[in-house]
Amino acid sequence: MQQPRSIYLVLDMENDLVHDDGPSGKGPMGEQVRERNIIAKTAGAIRKARAAGVLVGFVRVGFSPEYQECPPASPIFSGAPKGGLFKLGTWGTEIHPGLEKLPGDIDVVKHRVSPFYSTTLEAQLRAQGVTRIYCSGVSTQAVVQATVRDAHDRDYEIILLEDACAAHSAEEHANSIQSIARFCKTETTDTVVFANP
Repeated sequence: MQQPRSIYLVLDMENDLVHDDGPSGKGPMGEQVRERNIIAKTAGAIRKARAAGVLVGFVRVGFSPEYQECPPASPIFSGAPKGGLFKLGTWGTEIHPGLEKLPGDIDVVKHRVSPFYSTTLEAQLRAQGVTRIYCSGVSTQAVVQATVRDAHDRDYEIILLEDACAAHSAEEHANSIQSIARFCKTETTDTVVFANP
């Protein structure tokens, strides 16, 4: 029988959202990413996870070049085609260069807020024997909340790295963390001890 494993899921840390030169770089999200030192903290957490023998996975939002999967009625995604955002195969959907992505890491492309919706994430986690998920990313009120809630309802143990998450404002981040606190254990990149169950 397969031994249970842990994974560190890095959520939506792609250039369109977190790179200084990306579309969000000049706006409120970019300011929060820089102010909270999200790239360096995430990079450090990835190194810690790998050193502990914990799997690493990357989730990113992306659409086909013709945007067939993009929901036209969505307040957050409907503008993507016009702005050329989240187009797969472009720089914008690549993981930030400050984060080490290695061959063999789990890689999930999603078309909605939750990384579990219509993706291969759960199949990959089950195949790897994952029972515990460490996670962080942007934005706190979107993919982070969705991941915590959906993973909770799929019976995973969830550990959230709060200081490696950011929203469009400090207030939005704090509110989001408070609203999901009952569904996960909250740590920081300094306090977390990565381990397999």
